[in-house]
Amino acid sequence: MHFLRNLIILFLICIAIKINLCVPTIPSSLKTLPIDGHFDFKQVHHAAKDFGNRYSFLPSAVLHPKSASDIATTVKHIWEMGPGSHLTVAARGHGHSLQGQAQAHRGVVINMESLQGPKMKVHTGNFPHVDVSGSELWINILHETLKHGLAPKSWTDYLHLTVGGTLSNAGISGQAFRHGPQISNVRQLEVVTGKGEVVNCSEKQNSDLFYSVLGGLGQFGIITRARISLEPAPKMVKWIRVLYTDFATFAKDQEMLISGESTFDYTEGFVIINRTGLLNNWRSSFNSNDSAQASHFKSDGRTLFCLELAKYFNPEEMAIVNQEIMTSLSQLNHIPSTLFQSQVSYIEFLDRVHISEIKLRSKGLWEVPHPWLNLLIPRSNIHIFAQLVFGNILTNTSNGPILIYPVNKSKWDNRTSVVLPEEDVFYLVAFLSSAAPSSTGSDGLEHILSQNKRILELCEIDGLGVKQYLPHYSTNGEWRSHFGPQWEAFVHRKSTYDPLAILAPGQRIFQKGFG
Repeated sequence: MHFLRNLIILFLICIAIKINLCVPTIPSSLKTLPIDGHFDFKQVHHAAKDFGNRYSFLPSAVLHPKSASDIATTVKHIWEMGPGSHLTVAARGHGHSLQGQAQAHRGVVINMESLQGPKMKVHTGNFPHVDVSGSELWINILHETLKHGLAPKSWTDYLHLTVGGTLSNAGISGQAFRHGPQISNVRQLEVVTGKGEVVNCSEKQNSDLFYSVLGGLGQFGIITRARISLEPAPKMVKWIRVLYTDFATFAKDQEMLISGESTFDYTEGFVIINRTGLLNNWRSSFNSNDSAQASHFKSDGRTLFCLELAKYFNPEEMAIVNQEIMTSLSQLNHIPSTLFQSQVSYIEFLDRVHISEIKLRSKGLWEVPHPWLNLLIPRSNIHIFAQLVFGNILTNTSNGPILIYPVNKSKWDNRTSVVLPEEDVFYLVAFLSSAAPSSTGSDGLEHILSQNKRILELCEIDGLGVKQYLPHYSTNGEWRSHFGPQWEAFVHRKSTYDPLAILAPGQRIFQKGFG
């Protein structure tokens, strides 16, 4: 009997030890920090999820800050605890990271959406700008600035992202060929460094920190406020799509459009693989210049390339804008019967992806794994890449949109932390795949990941000089290769602003206490 009782006690002790190993330990000192916001030590599971839906790392606590001071107090406390605490900090905005970048295993996740502070303020005049919280969504900035007839110059395709999130990467869309990415349109930042210091920085004040943080993957500081450049906003958009069967012609037209003074304000492209009846699907929202021919157009299983263009205008300019558009389109070499046009409001155009989100959510297809692959490819190698991938690796179908369009490197500031190909023009190629849960077929996660791996291996074998956008690697060697000549500068910046590697542990670039 005693033996049985002792056995039960031993069994319960083992279970307790196992549970203790699985459940993150909570530093008691966090509970007594003088902050206006609060820590949550129980409801932390949401902070172990993101849009990628592939990684889940449970934090010890979630900080719901009311101010930048709350964030600074927390980070400084962890900094003062030293490397022995093993605590790290990740800033989480709208949870749109892909591979756990905004997660902190057994660390602290900062729920940036709780951040309060001075209200968004629009400044008009000769140099219009808007001061916003790092937790503000771009869609909210659009609505507020439009009240003053203004808007930011550069966007992402999806606007329900936070300012801090996109500025920590770059922020690219079809306006980038003219205005550069979002990080090229920032005048000032407020940042909490890895030492818990609140620092204002700009091109002329603490400039090294300013450029470190822009495109810095969250490694050097948490963006708590930003000053964004604005321009006069249009009311309407002419939205145009045309198709090509030949990639070389498609690429030539794209490159022509981004050189010099283009009529268009936005240009992107995408790849269409084995989609039948595509043009008829578009007819609900786009009008064809030749409805009869368009209705009989068949893709015949071919890979097609779509050029998407937009021209901003105000109603009183319609006649002259229509003439400019027709003149510019006459210089293109697309399939004549595939000219589709639509006229929408500026907001409707910029927020176009949100419509797709609503549809996918209604079908339960939004919160699925998203094994995205985003590449920056030198212009000189884009034809080789297209030949290797489109119709070769990708043959039957794609599991989501495939974007492909060129941008001008001259519009990017080389002082930021972003890593770019070594050519004046390079292409963004984005495989925005969604995986069907539990599928073992071509729409399953493992198949898509294998496909991504093959694409990256081909780029490496053929020496295409490709760099990843929204990069994610698992080894120090891979990160060194990614940064190349910029690696030493990156390490120096890290040792200056976050010497204990407290920030952004989900990127897996540095281990805590590396310096």
